[in-house]
Amino acid sequence: MTVVTRFAPSPTGFLHIGGGRTALFNWLFARHHGGQFLLRIEDTDRARSTDAAVEAIFDGIRWLGLDWDGEAVMQFARAGRHAEVARKLLDEGKAYRCYCSPDELTAIREEQKAKGLPMRYPGVWRDRPESDAPKDTPSVVRLRAPSEGETIIADLVQGDVRVANDQLDDMVLLRADGTPTYMLSVVVDDHDMGITHVIRGDDHLTNAFRQYQLYKACGWDVPVFAHIPLIHGPDGAKLSKRHGALGVDAYRDMGFLPEAMRNYLLRLGWSHGDDEIISTEQAKEWFTLDSVGRSPSRFDFVKLTQLNGHYMRAADDGYLAGLLAPVLAAKLARSLNEAETKRVALGMTGLKERAKTMLELADSALFYVQARPLALDEKAAKTMADPASRADLTDFAGRIGGLETWSREALEETARVFTEERGQKLGKIAQPLRAALAGSSVSPPIFEVMEVLGRDETLGRIGDATTGARPSESTAA
Repeated sequence: MTVVTRFAPSPTGFLHIGGGRTALFNWLFARHHGGQFLLRIEDTDRARSTDAAVEAIFDGIRWLGLDWDGEAVMQFARAGRHAEVARKLLDEGKAYRCYCSPDELTAIREEQKAKGLPMRYPGVWRDRPESDAPKDTPSVVRLRAPSEGETIIADLVQGDVRVANDQLDDMVLLRADGTPTYMLSVVVDDHDMGITHVIRGDDHLTNAFRQYQLYKACGWDVPVFAHIPLIHGPDGAKLSKRHGALGVDAYRDMGFLPEAMRNYLLRLGWSHGDDEIISTEQAKEWFTLDSVGRSPSRFDFVKLTQLNGHYMRAADDGYLAGLLAPVLAAKLARSLNEAETKRVALGMTGLKERAKTMLELADSALFYVQARPLALDEKAAKTMADPASRADLTDFAGRIGGLETWSREALEETARVFTEERGQKLGKIAQPLRAALAGSSVSPPIFEVMEVLGRDETLGRIGDATTGARPSESTAA
């Protein structure tokens, strides 16, 4: 059997983080078994579904790196097929028309509530002949569900889950206007798409019993169900925006890498021994539903940030520089030129050691691409206000201007000799250099910075700092 999974979001908003994890688990399960991962957009709620939300879902899944097989299926476009299945069940006596008016249904529910009974449709029209039907009254089509025995779901995560059939009523398949309901559409689409495994949040577990009954009524094979626990906040409460229940796109905008996000979402409810850092290739090799826990996982923003820092430090410098370029361009309100792009890539090794997000990386890299003269922060300005520091820098610039080899090793050795001759420690020249070259008291290793900036830019920035040049409004970032 070829494994076929699906991710089926409703386009009524962004792709939230829980949906991202569901998509990831389906993708990994399919890839692990050499099967197919399909995408279906459940856009039957026409009042709330938007084209923008559909694009946001596509964009979020692509950013996570989850490639789907074939074309995405749009559920609303298949409404005719859904209705056809309901009419077939009606012809076979496995469904029936119900003529209860909205007022009658309301009265039934109010009576059940007053008596403390479960609010379920009591089968008013289940066994009544069509001849009793009121004239010119619209009807819905309901499934003739089994009323005795029990329905058992052999869930790969939850284990065997059962419900007495008398606790389930005859669900509506077609509304009075002839449009199919969500429950009907899902079952028909999963069958027609050849879905073998339905992996989704355990908030859908109650739906599974009704869907199981519909599969059986249609005479179709029932897919294997796997209902994964939901994600909670660090306090154990239902995940909300204050916990991090944002759209996947928000995490991208906050500077998280997709590979770090995949690793983090994977570990929310799934484990492989004590492994925390799991590459995508390892995940595809190791992922099984046996390792999905039954308890809700807790979203930890701090842990996500730390994991992202690990992935940034391990990432290829050119790859990070490519991701960083548009972030820097947005901060500068202009595109980077070729020299600046090259400078950022060359400086990436020192930059990425301390950063945990792409936004932090952009902040630390900004000095590499700012136009001269640099704006100095408070500490750097204080350093450059010292006449002795300016004098030392001027003398040092004269010493390095003629260096045959412009490398961090040669620059550091020259600085060491320079300070030793003056009876000073290396920091005596390193701090003014940092202020002049980075406009800050914090930077990557300063001799690495000098190597990355190059001879002309380094000497130019030192000259600006020692002469007191200040940026104009047009050059200040």
